[in-house]
Amino acid sequence: MDRRRFIQQVGATALAGVGLRPVSAQNQAEPRTEAERLASSLHGRIPRFVPNPVWIETIEVLRVEADYYVRVRSTDGAVGIAAANQRMHVLHPLLTRLVAPYFKGKDARDLPSLVEGVYRHGRNYKYAGMPFWNCVGHVELAVWDLLGQVSGEAVWALIVDKPVREYFPVYLSSFNRHTTPKKEVEWMAERLATTDATACKLKVGGRMSKNKDAMPGRSKALVRLARKTFGDKVKIFVDANGSYDADHAIELGRFLQDHNVGFFEEPCPWQQYEQTQVVAAALDMTVAGGEQDTSLDMFRRMVRGRIVDLVQPDVLYAGGIVRCLHIANMAARAGLKCTPHSSKPWPINAGMLHLAAVVENLGPYQEYPAYAAKSAKLKIPTSPGLGVEHDPDRLAKAKPVLPS
Repeated sequence: MDRRRFIQQVGATALAGVGLRPVSAQNQAEPRTEAERLASSLHGRIPRFVPNPVWIETIEVLRVEADYYVRVRSTDGAVGIAAANQRMHVLHPLLTRLVAPYFKGKDARDLPSLVEGVYRHGRNYKYAGMPFWNCVGHVELAVWDLLGQVSGEAVWALIVDKPVREYFPVYLSSFNRHTTPKKEVEWMAERLATTDATACKLKVGGRMSKNKDAMPGRSKALVRLARKTFGDKVKIFVDANGSYDADHAIELGRFLQDHNVGFFEEPCPWQQYEQTQVVAAALDMTVAGGEQDTSLDMFRRMVRGRIVDLVQPDVLYAGGIVRCLHIANMAARAGLKCTPHSSKPWPINAGMLHLAAVVENLGPYQEYPAYAAKSAKLKIPTSPGLGVEHDPDRLAKAKPVLPS
């Protein structure tokens, strides 16, 4: 599908489930106002399920072997847990020293306001970026889980009455650049057959590589062989991880168009927005991005300026479900789809599943690691909180990680 048809087909869809209405591109609310509207909606809703205050007493980063968790405990002894991504082994001092102290002693039911307030608390704004918001995102998900455990409701049910969807199809995401085109296509073909998935994403370029390929000629050979092997029944997407300048990205993008590739993710280094915008304007295919971004103001500029056609916030990197709802709504107001970045399997991707349950302008496929996929579809969790049943014996072995 080309860029113009993609935008026209999406339409100006709003997140009606969380009480937000679409407005024209010329009359969009500022992110702060939008945040206040969403916070007001949730502040009125959460007490319906959690009538009494849930005072946050402790927030801990736990480690057992190579796995990390964030655990929140209330003064009443209720517990919420979020499985952490691999960034936590480096970022836990930031979480423990800057993020956790703000949340402690607060009522968990005020979560939307807490997510906004932690940024402005003290000098926290000086740490803005993925490391800071990744910490906030983990705490936010653990608090959502706490609220779900107290209420007996799934997280999505604390946001909307009825999920927009109960299942959604996935695209199998590969992270390989060390493989030859033949080996990569053979491996992905096996994963597609095992899961019955009908979409996949392959890596092109060399990752922030200044136009160099991972190995000479690999990217075009990979796409050419994948299309020949998979046929038209499989949607193929590609991710460059910022490998190209605008000229090289446009040249490759035209090749991708000729091979019916669905979207071209991060063609240019992610902070080179002008370069990405040039690529998006030059191509008749969908240009995707947003995984690395955390600024709501920047997301607003991205969708208003059509820097990308498909918005891809990461639920943890961007600071959690509440902030991703803002971002998804910005995209909807601009007539764009939102397909959250989600490169980790269950249970680390639990937050993305609850986000997918409530976002109306979700893209047709959501990301799931090819190496871990067992099915072509994911099911929205329905059990309390994030819906993760942690192994109690394993958690019993976990030890708090203290900042050095």
